[in-house]
Amino acid sequence: MDQNEKEESISPEKVRRGRRTALLLFAIGFGPMIFATIMYYTGWMNPTGHSNNGELIQPPAPVSQMQMEGADGQPLADRFGPEASDPEWMMMVVSGDCTANCEELLYRARQVNIALGKNANRVNRSAWLGSVPEDLSARWDDEYRSMERLTVSGDRSPQWPAGITPDQEPRILLVDPFGNVILHYGTEHTGKDMLKDLKHLLKLSQIG
Repeated sequence: MDQNEKEESISPEKVRRGRRTALLLFAIGFGPMIFATIMYYTGWMNPTGHSNNGELIQPPAPVSQMQMEGADGQPLADRFGPEASDPEWMMMVVSGDCTANCEELLYRARQVNIALGKNANRVNRSAWLGSVPEDLSARWDDEYRSMERLTVSGDRSPQWPAGITPDQEPRILLVDPFGNVILHYGTEHTGKDMLKDLKHLLKLSQIG
């Protein structure tokens, strides 16, 4: 049977059945995350009306717009979304000059990650820093070696989500497994604030 005969033998019903199967598999894998996200932000079906402690980014910003690369030189956005083999949550510290407030957030992200216990491996930590003082550079491998340093692709400038200006104020961005920046935190938020949000999201999430 040649290729044309094979294509003609595939009935419209088989095509429809294949599409239904693909949609079902997608719904099983990612439906709970989508549903959980809707519940989290709207409080729908949640009698306690849970509210996040971090600042919402509305609408959520795709991590691809920041044009970041990982330490391996690959686009950061490739790690997220339905096609990613191992989608992850990410806490990303972003800052221009990494002075005292910036390092406070680096430390806070590390401590929150440790406090997640058995779920710590579900959340990656990274940082984009415009400049790092010599003192912090000397201590980096001892204190923050598990935090990946990100760079901007080529000679481009990062396109930050609305309300995020790292040159003026360092922030911790929370990225979901779909590659959306959904929440941000500053020095005004405590580690407990972040930990509470993350525990709630990880409990609802079936991926990442």
